[in-house]
Amino acid sequence: MQYEFDTVRERKGSDSSKWKKYGDEVLPLWVADMDFISAEPILRALHQRLDHGFLGYTRPTPELCNTIQERLKRLYDWKIRDEELFFLPGLVTGLNLSFQAYAGLGEGVLVQPPVYPHFVKDPVIHGRSLVDPPLVRNGASYEIDFDAFARAITDRTRIFILCNPHNPVGRVYSQRELEKMAEICLSYGLIICSDEIHCDLLYPGSRHVPIASISPEVAARTVTLMAPSKTYNLAGLSCGFAIIQNSELQEIWKKTSQGIIPGVNIMGHVAALAAYREGQEWLDQVLAYLQNNRDFLARYVAEKLPGLGMMAMEGTYLAWLDCKDAGIPGSPFDFFLKEAKVALSDGAEFGRGGEGFVRLNFACPRKTLTEALDRMAAALKSI
Repeated sequence: MQYEFDTVRERKGSDSSKWKKYGDEVLPLWVADMDFISAEPILRALHQRLDHGFLGYTRPTPELCNTIQERLKRLYDWKIRDEELFFLPGLVTGLNLSFQAYAGLGEGVLVQPPVYPHFVKDPVIHGRSLVDPPLVRNGASYEIDFDAFARAITDRTRIFILCNPHNPVGRVYSQRELEKMAEICLSYGLIICSDEIHCDLLYPGSRHVPIASISPEVAARTVTLMAPSKTYNLAGLSCGFAIIQNSELQEIWKKTSQGIIPGVNIMGHVAALAAYREGQEWLDQVLAYLQNNRDFLARYVAEKLPGLGMMAMEGTYLAWLDCKDAGIPGSPFDFFLKEAKVALSDGAEFGRGGEGFVRLNFACPRKTLTEALDRMAAALKSI
């Protein structure tokens, strides 16, 4: 089946958070929500489930569990048992559950900013101490300062929250980098919580390695978070899962989540199964479209947005734009929202190193992306 991603489909006036937040005059390129219709097999499966007519309590089917296990084995040679899968109504829930389960009040949560805002805000909101050695800029990319990473760990640090592929800087960490991070974490007795929600959104030359698949020793200290939501544009159906292979960590997880974390809704289960079983054709086509949008965006930034720089992207559809040399007065997020009527994500919310940046979601029809960029270019000319 050939999918059409160039068509602009009207989402204004709907219940879309992405399109509703800033009003009808603004083009929204902020939250990680694609402006593409989901794959036909997923929509067909959802219709069939509704035709069944019963919407009572449900639980993950053996078919869904088996499909996830087979997928992990095929892609990563990573063998998972049934009892190691824990379903979640979203990965932000999994992040919060992880640091509340494995770090006590006042204890340290290690992160690598600039990073997804929930990594830097939520631990503090819930009484944990943020330990945040930043990634190091290297030209149009970022690297890990392993010495600074190790020095930041104290006897009060309990858990490292890894983002791989990294949101927002677009890195897909190599196995060597993952092995080094894991070695340091294990030497200090840390738990690793690895958010791998963008693991299927990779560009040629990049390969995703789940950090828990490196060795049994790393797996025994790791909680891995995955979901079909970003890959197949299913965020509103709230279906994700954690993989925990250590029985002691499993028991802590169960106790912490008891009576607090709800199960996944019926439609989330159905969509996840259809996506993993029959969604590859759609995914292959959307990845090709995203790669073309990424390359178009990079050229546009270089040629028509003076003072802006785009970081090299190995994965995700979220571009990290450096605006510090553009002469923008104040916040670039506020500037583009007010002067260009384009809503981006404010880099300042991503923690240390995010000031002067914006994040741009290019998972949209080329016409929408071009219009947004033309508005941004015109706004820069007005400075």
